[in-house]
Amino acid sequence: MRWTTTRLYCQRVSVKCHVYYRQLVSGERQKFADISLLAVLKLCAGLYAAIMRLRALAYKYRILQVKRLPLPVISVGNITIGGTGKTPAVLLIARELIARGKRVAVLTRGYGGSLEGETRIVSDGKSLLLTPAEAGDEPCLLAASLPGLMVVMGSDRYRGGCLAIKERSPDCFILDDGFQHQRLHRDLDIILLDAALPFGNGWTLPAGFLREPPSAACRADFVILTRSNDVAIEVAGLPEQIPLCRSSHTLTGYTLLSGVELHPFRKLQEKRIVAFCGIADPEAFFKSLESSGVQLVATLAFPDHSKYGAREMEALGRLKQQSRADCLLTTAKDAVKLTPFSGIIGDCLVAQLELTLYDAEPLNAALNKLFQAGGIHGAIP
Repeated sequence: MRWTTTRLYCQRVSVKCHVYYRQLVSGERQKFADISLLAVLKLCAGLYAAIMRLRALAYKYRILQVKRLPLPVISVGNITIGGTGKTPAVLLIARELIARGKRVAVLTRGYGGSLEGETRIVSDGKSLLLTPAEAGDEPCLLAASLPGLMVVMGSDRYRGGCLAIKERSPDCFILDDGFQHQRLHRDLDIILLDAALPFGNGWTLPAGFLREPPSAACRADFVILTRSNDVAIEVAGLPEQIPLCRSSHTLTGYTLLSGVELHPFRKLQEKRIVAFCGIADPEAFFKSLESSGVQLVATLAFPDHSKYGAREMEALGRLKQQSRADCLLTTAKDAVKLTPFSGIIGDCLVAQLELTLYDAEPLNAALNKLFQAGGIHGAIP
């Protein structure tokens, strides 16, 4: 009891610290103490950026070893921390390749699970072999979202690829969140950039949201601009020869935790909803729900990759009761961890997110070029 209560307290503190950090590096905090702290963080960021530049050069000139798998590797990643929607992009590419007859395996780290770092098969394309508690939420979400998709977790993606080849003989790999995983060669390097703030505040960690200096984006072979809607946008500092396409993430509706049928949000117009999530940018999720016409009477944010237990479910139940809500609503990423608690929280609603490409032809051309020898056919709509 004491441990679970402490965990809830730590989660609340973690969320508050996350909110404070975002406000601090975004310049919203202007007190002397905040400005002083940010100045110290910028000094640290300069050192961090220098280290990341040296690391990139070491891989470029093969001072650090780069391993190569015998099959095509498509990396999908980003240059900022969290919130650009890599998972929908991975699923979109994987879905199209599977539709074209390709056997696809996703190589992912498996962050947040008890087996984090170990090389394990999460799904063989037919059944889920590990639980979210073991593998983490994102690997299980990938596996559950697309039948036929093999998912392998592990900190060593090369070893994961070798295991996939041994067990299932895929035709290609998708390297999830792989832009910084330079120890593995990739044949197509795709990054996602937020069209509104492609490089955050321009500073690397810990003074900003960048994992690497902005110049690192030049390593990419292809760029997907997210949240760009159907508007032509140019990204300053990005070489013109790097092809890009525009996209947006759209909430298409909701399903029940126990079902797969998609329902439109208009069915919830008369309902009082409590929304909760454990993702990198919870406020963006809540705002998207409100933009879709969902009446939110309360929200609750947990830390990213949060592990749910009975205590969290009881807290949600109390919040639902106190706010006189009709039901709970969460993300698909969180939903994969909630099945064991359906008896406590009832049939929770699950918002479904989809990536829409507005000009997919450049991406089709990149995929066609990659698989030319294999005769890939078709096009992303």
